[in-house]
Amino acid sequence: MRLLRGHAALVRDLNAQLMRDHGLTINDYEVLLLLANADGGRLRRTDLSQSIQLTPSGVTRLLDGLQNAGFVCKGVCESDLRVTYAVLTDAGRAKLDSASCSHVAAIEELFGEHFTPEEVGSLAELLGRLPGAGGGPSCHAPAA
Repeated sequence: MRLLRGHAALVRDLNAQLMRDHGLTINDYEVLLLLANADGGRLRRTDLSQSIQLTPSGVTRLLDGLQNAGFVCKGVCESDLRVTYAVLTDAGRAKLDSASCSHVAAIEELFGEHFTPEEVGSLAELLGRLPGAGGGPSCHAPAA
């Protein structure tokens, strides 16, 4: 119960901060971050769906919003026209860069209020052992 409530509270608080300061949802931010860390700044839409644990229709709606904002665009696969990509635009990278500093600061503040630095390190290590949790990009946008 504590895990579910803690997760819900964290997501709610971080989502509100991103929306207030940058007009992004936490899912928007995660997609921009995944694209920024992907080879060529692009991922297949099906891979994004799996990475952010949304249904294909949920990813389509999310990407439609990011595309309307100019943060992503559609790309096609030359060898298989059935495959479409989400591609990070320059505007999307700039949005991610501007959001990353305050988002990481909000995370550090939130965790710093409740845990020592050693506890944060232990928590990160423990959470990294969970299925699907390890190996992802950090919250910081990679250097262009």
